[in-house]
Amino acid sequence: MYEIFADLHVHIGRSESGKPVKITAARSLNFANIAKECVERKGINLVGIIDCASPYVIEDIERFLETGDAYELEDGGIIYKDKVCILLGSEVETSEKGRNGKCGSAHNICFFPHLADIKAFSKEMSTHIKNITLSTQRSNVSGYELIDIVEKYNGILIPAHCFTPHKSYYGNCTDRLQNIFKEKYDRIPAIELGLSSDTYLGDTISELETKTFLTNSDAHSLPKIAREYNKIVVEDVSFKEFVKALKNEDGRKVISNYGLDPKLGKYHRSYCEDCEKTIEIEEIATNCPICGGSNITFGVFDRIQLIKDKKETKSPPNRPEYIYQVPLNFIPGVGGKTIEKLLNTFGTEMAILHKLSKDDIEAIVGEKIAENIEKARRGKMIVHSGGGGVYGKIE
Repeated sequence: MYEIFADLHVHIGRSESGKPVKITAARSLNFANIAKECVERKGINLVGIIDCASPYVIEDIERFLETGDAYELEDGGIIYKDKVCILLGSEVETSEKGRNGKCGSAHNICFFPHLADIKAFSKEMSTHIKNITLSTQRSNVSGYELIDIVEKYNGILIPAHCFTPHKSYYGNCTDRLQNIFKEKYDRIPAIELGLSSDTYLGDTISELETKTFLTNSDAHSLPKIAREYNKIVVEDVSFKEFVKALKNEDGRKVISNYGLDPKLGKYHRSYCEDCEKTIEIEEIATNCPICGGSNITFGVFDRIQLIKDKKETKSPPNRPEYIYQVPLNFIPGVGGKTIEKLLNTFGTEMAILHKLSKDDIEAIVGEKIAENIEKARRGKMIVHSGGGGVYGKIE
């Protein structure tokens, strides 16, 4: 058994021929570049690319396998240069009956062991989605229906960024996941917390005690890969081992969640769209206490306060430690040139964040920046909450 770092939510912006996949993601985010970034700069051993059901991406994967640098594993996944395992995933937006009878929608990340599986899944989902070439397009199926389609092609379904106000189950569909998935609820091995939440907020909801928590980047650019990630114990790196870890089987398991302080997330607190101000839960009634407007978007923290069924956080005994991790590009004074200098000297971001002493870093970038990096690693920086689509800030 050994430990690996995993980021299981990375988007593709464009195909290698320049065709759009995720409109809001960077053009440089293509299948090959993500693999190289994980090996050369990030130090990620397992990456989930969640736009692989696009026919444009499938073509890129087929060409990628022809280069000789990558091959498919019998136990699932694609190994690149014997250093990173790529999980073939698809983010699917489902149509749900939301709160108060309103139409809701939620995102799900679905992973499949082999290219043949996700090709078959793509073909079937093209009958439920208007444009299968684009990422995360609205489907006409519910989560209850989707899980059967995913498992038909040997895949697993994980609810994505579960608490965000837009496009998530708890955020705009339901107070309980079990209401959505009913008797199929036990077939979901894990949920993704999202950037604006953490273990301590998630574990105020009792139905989540049986679910593994994942912290992933939801990266829309190469530098954002591994802003949140997981440490997992496995026997080797493959789809099969990943699923065992999610289910805590045979000694495989997630042992640490590394995530942003949820205050840094752009939907942590509630936000009045009329006066463009962040509002705290105790201030919210029917209208904004500042301007009187009613156009309020509930933040993750405030939504959880409304739907939680525990008075205080009580995590199950096997819950991994949640470690607040500040990515290098969030730290004051650490710009692109500084990051490049650190990576050229020390290899990967994982090495810088986990293995180096402050003295090692100081020798390359000076005392002030080294001090900021050390404070960030120890969780000693002041954080101002984000909301309304604007990230929080570190002081």
